[in-house]
Amino acid sequence: MSLASGRDKGTLLLAFLTGLSINGSFSALFSSIVPFSMFPIMALGLAVWSLHQRYLNRSMPEGMPSLAAAFFLLGILLYSALVRAEYPDIGSNFVPTILMVVVVFWIVSKLRVRKSS
Repeated sequence: MSLASGRDKGTLLLAFLTGLSINGSFSALFSSIVPFSMFPIMALGLAVWSLHQRYLNRSMPEGMPSLAAAFFLLGILLYSALVRAEYPDIGSNFVPTILMVVVVFWIVSKLRVRKSS
């Protein structure tokens, strides 16, 4: 089963956006360095609602939940690395960047296995 369907790509994109927006919401609400914005909170609500609707209305193919979790983690790590690059007072972005590279390599390996089967 390949990953070519738009429905599967949409699920992965929504998982990635959920990761980005959950970390953005957390930073906007609880970090004094990052300025407050309503947009990550609104994006989080819409992405979670869309993912929930997909979960209720469509079955996920085998292996998709682990890929979706990896894309979610990738979104969290990407936002963390970007915020730390923009606001160096928070800390170094070395660890999130290294973890992000590891997750990307894991995703690529899973997609190759999925494509070949």
